[in-house]
Amino acid sequence: MDLTSLSRQYDLSGRTIVITGATGVLGGEISCALAGCRANVAMLDRNLDPGKGLLELMGPEAASHAVLVAGDVLDADSLRRAADAVIDRFGRIDGLVNAAGGNRPEATTGPDRTFFDLPADALRWVFDLNLLGTILPCQIVGRRMAEQGEGVVLNISSMNAFRPLTRIPAYSAAKAAVSNFTGWLAVHMAQEYSPRIRVNAIAPGFFLTRQNRFLLTDETGGLTPRGQTIMAHTPMGRFGEPEDLFGAVLWLLSPASAFVTGIVVPVDGGFSAYSGV
Repeated sequence: MDLTSLSRQYDLSGRTIVITGATGVLGGEISCALAGCRANVAMLDRNLDPGKGLLELMGPEAASHAVLVAGDVLDADSLRRAADAVIDRFGRIDGLVNAAGGNRPEATTGPDRTFFDLPADALRWVFDLNLLGTILPCQIVGRRMAEQGEGVVLNISSMNAFRPLTRIPAYSAAKAAVSNFTGWLAVHMAQEYSPRIRVNAIAPGFFLTRQNRFLLTDETGGLTPRGQTIMAHTPMGRFGEPEDLFGAVLWLLSPASAFVTGIVVPVDGGFSAYSGV
């Protein structure tokens, strides 16, 4: 293969990618990166106001092939309308990035809230957002891919799926389920519909987001004891930056990974490789 052919393997120009949770920290950065690579980007979220700022951040050229789409990952009818709107605009859907997810303090143990006292509604909120909020978009958008005979799904798992962390039982369990579902869906789509439909996931390590900042940093911006422990077990010695995800995301969405399906790729600064000794 010559270098020109190899570079085309990573070309996303004209491919239409739907991103759920697109106005969040990671989803927003991924949206900007894909638009910068000349993909058609459909940024799906319940709250579209932050997305207007993302369009400005992209700049006129990238924003010219990006669109904000209202959609709720826990509402199938909303997702159907969103998928129809994307197809009306761009003609097809080539990829889906399930970036919607998160945790909440009420589902987190601590000095004032034991595991036995975690309220069911908070646990259910975390399970639904992370797991059902991944499965439903896969159903709605996956049906379009099955009709086309090709497409790529990229789920967002977590280091918690590999090594459950203290204090966040619901989030860890939900992300472990996302990893398991990723493998299941990869096999199902390839065998039942088309081997050109691929399903993979990335597992970010520790990135500062709105959901976990209260656990990792204090009011002054310094590390909490938990944050210090994480740094001590991350060989690269820092939190991840959103752009650290781009290489894995672009690879898994592009034709360069045409023979890759059913895997979960850690992007964690070495956290999963370090035993502590």
